Amino acid sequence: MFKVYKDNPALGSQEAYVPGLTPDYVSKTYGIPVDEVAKLGSAENPFGPSPRAQEVVMSARKMDNYPDWTAGALREKIAAKYGYRPDQVICGSGETEIFPWIIRAFSSKGDKVLMFVPAFPIYHMIAQSEGRVPVMIGMGDDLDFKWDDYLAAIRPDVRIVFLTNPHSPTGRLIPNERIRQVCKAAKDQLVVLDEAYIHYSNTNGGMDLLKEFDNLIVMRTFSKVYGLAGLRIGFGLSAPEIITPLMHLKPTWNMGQLQTAGAIAALDDDAYVKKTIEAIAEMRAYVVAGIGAMKGRYSIVGEPCSNFFLLKIDDPSLDSTTLFNELLKRGVIVKDGSVSFIGLGKRYMRIDVSLKKHMDRLLKSLTEIRGVP
Repeated sequence: MFKVYKDNPALGSQEAYVPGLTPDYVSKTYGIPVDEVAKLGSAENPFGPSPRAQEVVMSARKMDNYPDWTAGALREKIAAKYGYRPDQVICGSGETEIFPWIIRAFSSKGDKVLMFVPAFPIYHMIAQSEGRVPVMIGMGDDLDFKWDDYLAAIRPDVRIVFLTNPHSPTGRLIPNERIRQVCKAAKDQLVVLDEAYIHYSNTNGGMDLLKEFDNLIVMRTFSKVYGLAGLRIGFGLSAPEIITPLMHLKPTWNMGQLQTAGAIAALDDDAYVKKTIEAIAEMRAYVVAGIGAMKGRYSIVGEPCSNFFLLKIDDPSLDSTTLFNELLKRGVIVKDGSVSFIGLGKRYMRIDVSLKKHMDRLLKSLTEIRGVP
């Protein structure tokens, strides 16, 4: 059979992205009522979609017409909300559609792309599939950032530098001063600041840094705090010189009517966003305290500032895959660090913060599970 990836060995030679399991799968496999399954592996909003967005999408009309190929109305709305111009905004079907355009526009085959590891796997997967070389800087013993190593790795053959804030999978928040250091070190490189989870940090994030650095693009998504993961909407803000080539690379009609209408409405749903952020912060403190009482068995990495946290398995008789499967049997879906993140190993699980009933199910399950004596 002809292999379409014959000139690119990265295609087909490695495992594709591993998404979180679905409640339907767990319900059918283990006989647990689907509404009792705690889905804590995809960082979704437990309150569902933004009500304003849902209302607009459900009442949408003119679906027989082609959308504005530039997503102009949404770009104008995003620009107005954050104090920039529409020509500084690029929209895509999630951040993950935009990342390949960035790789293609600002690097060539064989160029290097820098990131901390563990990291969102899409970064290195896209880089490899596009013929670029991921440069992966490991983190410290407590999965803290090794900033001296990272800054030293920003060399001329590195063309793109990724940062995730809050970081995934640890949930650690990167101070803006550190981001400034990276942007200054990357004089001739593009810094991609992925702020998919920034709302949960209760900070303004790095939007204001765009006024200081023209080698920075700030990425955000509607999949998390706005609850619109199923609509697939993401955007980037940067200097027009960065956005213009991306507009030439993007598919002509990549954003449909429902995507743009829903996103525009969600940007005005401040009450829903506030409710979500406050609820997640309350449950984050609740579950961190609960796990803190399980000393010797589990612990939390750092001080998470996102809608997930990284659980460390301190019990030497357990590993992440065993714990993952035991949690599934009890109706709890999480991310096995050894499967989902390069460089994380068998001692960690990324777990979402969700509703109290799901946090209680998680805590009860963690208490019940025992390793091999």
